[in-house]
Amino acid sequence: MSGIIAQSNIIVIIGMGVTGRSVARHLRARGKAFVWLDTRAAPPALAEIQQEFGELNFELGELQLDTLMAASEIILSPGVPAATPALRAAEQAGIPVIGDIDLFLREAKAPVVAITGSNAKSTVTTLVGEMAVASGRQVAVGGNLGVPVLELLQEAGTDLYVLELSSFQLETVQRLNADVACILNISEDHMDRYDSLAHYHRAKQRVYYGARAAVYNREDPLTAPPQAGGVKYFSFGLNPPDRHGFGLVRDRDEEYLAFEFKPLIAARRVRLAGRHNLANALAALAIGYAAGLPMAAMLSTLETFAGLPHRCQWVAEHEGVAWYNDSKGTNVGATLAALNGLQPEAGKIVLIAGGVGKGADFSPLQAAAAGLRAVVVIGADGDKIARVFEPLLPVLRADSMAAAVQLAGQQAESGDRVLLSPACASFDMFKGFEDRGRQFEQAVREVIA
Repeated sequence: MSGIIAQSNIIVIIGMGVTGRSVARHLRARGKAFVWLDTRAAPPALAEIQQEFGELNFELGELQLDTLMAASEIILSPGVPAATPALRAAEQAGIPVIGDIDLFLREAKAPVVAITGSNAKSTVTTLVGEMAVASGRQVAVGGNLGVPVLELLQEAGTDLYVLELSSFQLETVQRLNADVACILNISEDHMDRYDSLAHYHRAKQRVYYGARAAVYNREDPLTAPPQAGGVKYFSFGLNPPDRHGFGLVRDRDEEYLAFEFKPLIAARRVRLAGRHNLANALAALAIGYAAGLPMAAMLSTLETFAGLPHRCQWVAEHEGVAWYNDSKGTNVGATLAALNGLQPEAGKIVLIAGGVGKGADFSPLQAAAAGLRAVVVIGADGDKIARVFEPLLPVLRADSMAAAVQLAGQQAESGDRVLLSPACASFDMFKGFEDRGRQFEQAVREVIA
């Protein structure tokens, strides 16, 4: 510890990760004094922080209530639960506890599109951003995806912000006042942080507070926004749409994406692969329409946008077996969406799954068992996933990604698909989901060489 808080009415930053560093840069640029806290005894970025910021006050380890009580404001990073007892005590004493989103909203001058959900946030956020670019807008895209929101403020001339927001980020937001807000879907995630699905759901619902327009998934009741006067409501889903809805219709034996009762584009022309990605395309259309983007530019983007790395990404095909990297499938809902989206007309799927389960219930995966040929499990909670499938189909265990790919290749038959979609976080075996996906792709290349 290089120093402690020595005066009252000073800002406290909690967390030395990517978000905390963006907050510190933001405050420093505005001449604000702060003390920096981190609940870890040895934050991995501490040396880099000291090199970037020089002399600074910081405290490491358990949060000290005296420090929090002396603060004029506490700025909390998403990785630290707002329910931490010391934070609760400070908040009850009248100390404001906010996040980087609140700081961003104080200075953002352009309309905000806010997107959250258990799955597909990054794909839809990026797709809406691409639609805005095609529309000629000066758009800044970030949040939980890529660039921290406070760094977006540095982009000159921005006339639209498109933000991916996690439940962690939303916990501290009182009134987002987004131009357009959307919850894509809700399924169990982060059950190691939330005590129930209802608790998690309440955090997600905060995205709608103060919204001018709300977009929801009409096939997922948990995404439905609260009803408020003056708010415009739009829905999306894979079923036929009604008024103010985007969905799928059939016309002359062909499936189309449609708005209300008007076909817009043939589903086969959407470049994103998989039926779950048709839902993502419909969500993006609904969000873009609510934000005032022209339909022609949005439909053109659907014909060219191929998706993001590690999100149901085609890797290779060899001897009739196609390999897909869905390393970003870090919860059960995401993996079910990938399995349903890639279900082939013939053949079956060999699934590679496992990692850190975050307290999730894996039993819903059993619903996809009929379309699976085998399951290969890895990681800390691999045995929990194995128990879901062992009565129904072959389950194999692997202690590395290379071994998992080898076993999956041995199980797959011509016409099958091998899918890495772990339904788990990655930090037991990998540096992150990107590292996990890269190791999968490298192992696939070695197997088919």
